[in-house]
Amino acid sequence: MGQANSSRKITAQDRAILDMKVQRDKLKAYRKRIQVVLDREHEIAKECLRNGQKDKALLALKKRKYQEQLLDKTDGQLQTLEQLTSTVEFALIQKDVLYGLQQGNTVLKQIEKEMSLERAEEIMGESEAAVARQQEISDLISRNMSNEDQDAVEEEYEALVREAAAEQRRKQGLPAEQPVPLMPNAPDTELASPEEEDAEEAAKEARAKARARERKEQLLAA
Repeated sequence: MGQANSSRKITAQDRAILDMKVQRDKLKAYRKRIQVVLDREHEIAKECLRNGQKDKALLALKKRKYQEQLLDKTDGQLQTLEQLTSTVEFALIQKDVLYGLQQGNTVLKQIEKEMSLERAEEIMGESEAAVARQQEISDLISRNMSNEDQDAVEEEYEALVREAAAEQRRKQGLPAEQPVPLMPNAPDTELASPEEEDAEEAAKEARAKARARERKEQLLAA
């Protein structure tokens, strides 16, 4: 009985499960290590904003969002692979699982490259080589980020602008401005009218379209 168990042949399914677990362990370790880089990129964005460098501040935020996106996407793929590798129909989907694991290893290598404070600091450089590297990063992110993620970055940037303005007012001894209400000029005791809601939605849509046009122009110019 014991000899039968010890001589059990390792199957492709066993190897796939092991590879998936190794990838998951790596991802967990990488997520902890890259947090230092993500925090630094947030600080870089704030520094660039204080220096009036909007493009660099946005690039730092985009790079940070892109890295978070890589982590979350890989985590989601590993969850899917974990389910597939444990199914009894593994033989029917073996090629798909192995391809997914290969892709996972490729993305993990990308994440590993991002875990460097030196690479984060590249955004601050002013030399010709640094500017070229910044453009390379911008092009990479533009190709791999969804419109929704780009919009989220724009909103994060606007939040940093408001935070910086509030900090400046505090330094000047002025009261911090009240947070802007979701519906402009709406009394606290009343709901916004349908007209105001339509106007706000139209403004959001216009801003999203403007950002989409800007991204399209950047891609065409690249």
